[in-house]
Amino acid sequence: MNIFEAIRKDHDIQRGLCDTIVKTSGETKDRKNAWEALKKELKVHADAEERYFYVPLIKEDMTQEHARHGVAEHHEMDELIAKIDDSDMDSSAWLTYAKQLREKVYHHLKDEEHTFFQLAGKVLTEKQKTELENDYRKHMTDEGAGIGLLKS
Repeated sequence: MNIFEAIRKDHDIQRGLCDTIVKTSGETKDRKNAWEALKKELKVHADAEERYFYVPLIKEDMTQEHARHGVAEHHEMDELIAKIDDSDMDSSAWLTYAKQLREKVYHHLKDEEHTFFQLAGKVLTEKQKTELENDYRKHMTDEGAGIGLLKS
């Protein structure tokens, strides 16, 4: 496995959690559980991705702008998460912000998978792709993110 495959697997988890959340209503156990799982997944993923994907790409001219853009989008998602947390889970504002977050997440994942990955593939060696995946996956596992979240 390489860094791209590892990140893509986590993206699939994020899509699933986003879709689950926008289908829920009110302050239910399902909504709370899905929301907590998504928040954790996004935070741990962003931390790992910035360290083990974006940092090496920021050093390269070809990928620097895209890596910075990706980090900026992580911050935009953090701001939406804060708005959601500040809203009453039963309110229409909560669901509105959750839908905005879903759109932001989907946009970000599409950018990475359809643009960043292709450029990164040109600047990273095969060895780097494997080593970065190992570090990324270790971080995700150590922080308790990933597939295990869907088993609750």
